[in-house]
Amino acid sequence: MPAVRDRIPLHVGQRPAVDTLRVATYNIHKGVRGLGPRKRLEIHNLGLAVESFDADVVCLQEVRLFHHRDARRFQHGRQGWPIGGQADFLAPEGYEVAYRTNAVTRHGEHGNALLSRWPIGEVVHHDVSDHRFEQRGLLHVPVQWHGLCVHVVVAHFALLHAGRVRQVQRLAQYLAAEVPAGEPLMVAGDFNDWSEKLDAPMREIGLTRAADPAPAGWPLVHKPTFPALAPVFALDRVYLRGLRCRSTLVPRGAGWRKWSDHLPLLVELQAP
Repeated sequence: MPAVRDRIPLHVGQRPAVDTLRVATYNIHKGVRGLGPRKRLEIHNLGLAVESFDADVVCLQEVRLFHHRDARRFQHGRQGWPIGGQADFLAPEGYEVAYRTNAVTRHGEHGNALLSRWPIGEVVHHDVSDHRFEQRGLLHVPVQWHGLCVHVVVAHFALLHAGRVRQVQRLAQYLAAEVPAGEPLMVAGDFNDWSEKLDAPMREIGLTRAADPAPAGWPLVHKPTFPALAPVFALDRVYLRGLRCRSTLVPRGAGWRKWSDHLPLLVELQAP
């Protein structure tokens, strides 16, 4: 793998075309890895990783605004716990930041974030928790891209399939009420769909999963992102309406296996 400071091209030797929207989705596992005395801070490596995407839009899950216990453990400083929230810390220079909390815990909280190279509009959080023991939310951010309003929803779905299906229904209700039917839309994030059963209910509400183009009659191939050490499950996804997927990429290598329990997914999109 190239050094993380290097850009990660989806087409080797080529820069994205001006009409191409590059999007990344990444579950950052709250910026830490390991347990007990082996717990380590990875937020600084994750910052380099996000910068290397060179993405127009970065969708993040399990992002902390604060966590008192980890802040005491790692302390603040150049290589320590960030002074501010993780979303602001991870944003490359010049990016706009949107963050909203999903879950509140004893020592802190975490939620979804969006980092955008392009101007953003009003930020909305919509609670889709299936029960009080698993707090989940949608982060809705309109992004102004080349004069086009692209609606981005960052999602982190439930661990059980029945809960995920109910969350698709609540997503559909929200989109019908808040997103104009003619405007392009993507729903990106960690869908926890171990059994690969979510594509059909998402299609029913008008959302198609991003994948590399395939010849007619050939099955689409979805790249696994979890667990990072030896990925088997394609939990991290981008679902689309009014946009076309040009290509996808999951970076692999020693560093990526360490920084989170998920690998990131990068997609290049174009207006149809």
